[in-house]
Amino acid sequence: MKLLPANRLSKFLLPILLAVLISGLSWWYDDLMIAPASARVQPATTIDAATIPATASHVGRAVCANCHAEEHKLWQDSHHDLAMQEATGQTVLGDFNNREFIYFDVASRFYRDGKRFMVHTDGPDGTLQDFEIKYTFGVEPLQQYLIELSDGRLQALSIAWDARLVNKGGQRWFHLYPDEHIDYTDELHWTGLNQNWNFMCAECHSTNLRKNYDPRTRSYKTAWSEIDVSCEACHGPGSRHVAWAEHKPGWDKLEGDKGLEILFDERTGVSWEINPDTGNSTRSTARAGKKEIEMCARCHARRSNISAGYVHGERLLDHYRMRLLDEGMYFPDGQIEDEVYVYGSFIQSKMYHAGVTCSDCHQPHSLKLRSPGNGVCLQCHSPQKFDTSSHHFHKAGSKGASCAECHMSPRTYMKVDPRHDHSIRIPQPDQSVKLGTPNACTQCHQDRDAIWAAKQTRAWYGDTPDGMRNYAKSLAAGRAGDPSAGEMLASLIRDESVPAIARATALSEISAYLNRDSLGVLQRGLSDKDPMLRIAALELLERLPIKMRVPMAFPLLDDPVRGVRIQAAQVLAKFPAGGLDKDQQTMLDKATQESIEAHEVNADRPEAQVNLGNLYARHGEADKAKVSYETAIKLNPAFIPAYVNLAELHRQLQDETSTERVLRQAIAAIPGSADAHHALGLSLIRQKQTDKAVLALQTAATLNPDNPRYVYVYAVALNSTSKSNEAMMVLQGAHNRHPDNAEILTTLVSILRNAGNERAAQSYANKLRVLQGQGESVH
Repeated sequence: MKLLPANRLSKFLLPILLAVLISGLSWWYDDLMIAPASARVQPATTIDAATIPATASHVGRAVCANCHAEEHKLWQDSHHDLAMQEATGQTVLGDFNNREFIYFDVASRFYRDGKRFMVHTDGPDGTLQDFEIKYTFGVEPLQQYLIELSDGRLQALSIAWDARLVNKGGQRWFHLYPDEHIDYTDELHWTGLNQNWNFMCAECHSTNLRKNYDPRTRSYKTAWSEIDVSCEACHGPGSRHVAWAEHKPGWDKLEGDKGLEILFDERTGVSWEINPDTGNSTRSTARAGKKEIEMCARCHARRSNISAGYVHGERLLDHYRMRLLDEGMYFPDGQIEDEVYVYGSFIQSKMYHAGVTCSDCHQPHSLKLRSPGNGVCLQCHSPQKFDTSSHHFHKAGSKGASCAECHMSPRTYMKVDPRHDHSIRIPQPDQSVKLGTPNACTQCHQDRDAIWAAKQTRAWYGDTPDGMRNYAKSLAAGRAGDPSAGEMLASLIRDESVPAIARATALSEISAYLNRDSLGVLQRGLSDKDPMLRIAALELLERLPIKMRVPMAFPLLDDPVRGVRIQAAQVLAKFPAGGLDKDQQTMLDKATQESIEAHEVNADRPEAQVNLGNLYARHGEADKAKVSYETAIKLNPAFIPAYVNLAELHRQLQDETSTERVLRQAIAAIPGSADAHHALGLSLIRQKQTDKAVLALQTAATLNPDNPRYVYVYAVALNSTSKSNEAMMVLQGAHNRHPDNAEILTTLVSILRNAGNERAAQSYANKLRVLQGQGESVH
């Protein structure tokens, strides 16, 4: 069941497109997706056409159940069936018997008004108001509630019902952010943009959803065929299949695929045979495709939309952008950290690469495991070898004897909802000692540390193999800014035995180490068979001069995958007009239009508007860019990237007065924004208001001392105003925090030499030489 995450904003949303800010910052946002009853699309129930139409339409579950009664029975009361329901006495699990729940200074009351379920709580302006619960959202282990506000918005209340049994701590109201004071001014308040069902949740909780957002009125007319996740959510619109089944005229032409939009046949005729020597099994035939996995990934993945409507049977990356193993989302070894769902983990697993699909383990209609407990794993792994104390070294029936607890270690989200990590890995406490990554041993034995666990596993098993996931050190080094990370990441990119998502992540992280030697892996990524790598390589290409980008990026404008074409168009956005022949310009225009449409799909999000503004700015369409940035600010007055990019646009138009005005608006909205203060300082320097500039840069460096660039620029500004001693102190502090930052070291050397302190300058120069791999000076 997919529910709204309960982490802070940076961890709350599901991934959209990377917002490559003109200022040089990178911002991500993520995308889950809700719909008023008045706007529903009613499904057809009969097929009356004399001939079969070329385009299929939705027929509804009742029609499907006529022939597929057993599947329909399994589906009923599943988490898909109960993903979203109208609020009734049968569907609402929470206690609405005039119950009060206190969260900081707000006392909310849940009660009944006849047949209506009501809550008295703080509304959009902070005052206590009465709201009707329109829909239930999910069912287990918690249930959320949706409230209809103006403009067609449905919002997810942040007070949820713990549906677990009393002896498990349940049957209570609780807040998803219990330790943070989320009031009506906070972007995570239930009335705000980030708790909006229409964008955040709807697509994955209903069937045949159409968001129908009107950017002119900033309102929704969201519609669906069925309120929950029904048959056609996965199998696609069924009218042509029904026509085939009922032998409508022309049915014989549909015999190959039975009129289905997508035919899940990857497991047909397949068997798994256990090797008695290894205890593991092999698929009888290699998996030919990824249709089933990618269908599930539409919702069971951290992703963002890049098309107006999913088409069943098309590639996943034709419609969605997948999140990589980014810091904050995953630990460096690929274990889940934030609420990233399943796909990004599963495609790291040995099982995925051996040909396992989702329905090998899960019954696709009831969603239950094919066999309870260890039984699901023992379908393919010998119980005599693995379901024994000689393998797991724990008491039979205990947590430690559970395959999933050790190899799919769970992590809890939304306070009460444990999710299993589907990378299906060997526990590596020795890696935890070195890198601080989690491990199953200490997650269970919380009174012990990783050193104890590493010792214990070595005693049991000897050295623990890295297996397919030998990328933790490389990704950790890249995150830490280790000087050796460049070559480590390059080696990882070249290693085709590593899961593609890890190689793509390495490509995205090697940008800080980009040099002549890195260009080889960049070119390799552009031609890789996996589109995730081609997209990551294109992002990396944006760091190169436009003349270098063109010959490498241009062929990908014609890539078979939409996600790749969109990224190629973004890379080539600054290509000067008139430099292409007619056919080439047509290719670029087509891909650029796809890129614009991808952003417009998410026009109700400030992040998408910033992306759109960036694209227009790169094409020299300043007026359109301004409108997009200003729209982003209207959507979320606290979204700093919109201000920063709008200010940068004014700078490029040589309107420094407007640049300063916009940045001061940003600071008034979010006084603690280091980005806004830093950009303001640069603007004031350009206006030769040096003293004010230094103060603004100082504020930025103070607010975000972990950003070496901000500290460095502040120090340079101090030095330029003859405050060399102060600059030296700032840089030395920055060097202590960022010992491998070459820019800081270079400036330290320069200032010290200018001050006549050659001995200290030489000390830092030696560090710089070592950092650059030149060896230490003999002085």
